[in-house]
Amino acid sequence: MGIRRQSLFSFLAPRPRRHDVVMVSPSTKTKTRLSDLPESCLAEVMMHLDPTQVCHLAMVNRAFKSASQADFVWESKLPKNYEDVMDRVFKEEELEWKGSCKRDIYSKLCTPKFFDDGTKKVWLDKSTSKTCMLVSSDGLSITGVDDRRYWTRILTDESMFSSVAYLKQIWWFEVDGEIEFPFPPGTYSLFFRIQFGRSHRRRFGQRSCKSEHVHGWDKKPVIFQVSTQEGQTTRKQCYLKEEPGKWIHCHAGDFSVANSTFGSTKIKFSMTQTDCTHTKGGLCVDSVVIYPCENREILMCS
Repeated sequence: MGIRRQSLFSFLAPRPRRHDVVMVSPSTKTKTRLSDLPESCLAEVMMHLDPTQVCHLAMVNRAFKSASQADFVWESKLPKNYEDVMDRVFKEEELEWKGSCKRDIYSKLCTPKFFDDGTKKVWLDKSTSKTCMLVSSDGLSITGVDDRRYWTRILTDESMFSSVAYLKQIWWFEVDGEIEFPFPPGTYSLFFRIQFGRSHRRRFGQRSCKSEHVHGWDKKPVIFQVSTQEGQTTRKQCYLKEEPGKWIHCHAGDFSVANSTFGSTKIKFSMTQTDCTHTKGGLCVDSVVIYPCENREILMCS
């Protein structure tokens, strides 16, 4: 269009407490309002802006608001396989809005949604139009989790869901998972959200952490693996040395979904420490997190 997005947006962006924006022709000194531009032109500009910028422009005046509601504006923000995502996440009786305008569909997909009996949560990342997903500890396969000698379930508001799996002590530590989902094309990072020690709330909201069970993680490294049905495989190992009481995201690996991929992508992942020469314990396993690779620094810094 001959004008870069940034300069165009700064030209169109509303000024505080102004209800309209005008352009003055140097030759005629006549005022031409942006609202006089054809709605289709305004909508075409909005196709090249991110959703937040579109929402800001919609507050300028009625013309901008009307242009921002155009279906093709929001369809450009949706992943190409958004219908597959909808069919996977929403139940049949919840798909009445499937024929709604694209803006409503986009808003619905950006709202975190539980599925698979509440063991998973998914939403659309607004900056990349890619999928973000959480898998609860209930949705993972944990060796010995039903044996109260080794593991216990703890209800806590610190969980991304409602409870975490707490390891007291075990010889063979293994946490596995599998996901089959229509991820939009792109590269994704997979993390395990864990914490050393068992935290709880005291009176008046004070938080404390019991770390008497924490042991064994400095003797041998933990092994992380991620693989896909297309043959992608990543494997890494590291020692877990974080201080008790702090939730961390351990990067297990990345995987890519090609543009040519149709249907669902199957991913397998694991976190293991199976050296039986010593026990290990005092670990909370909350969830597995899948994020667009572009945004993974957010988790690695948290």
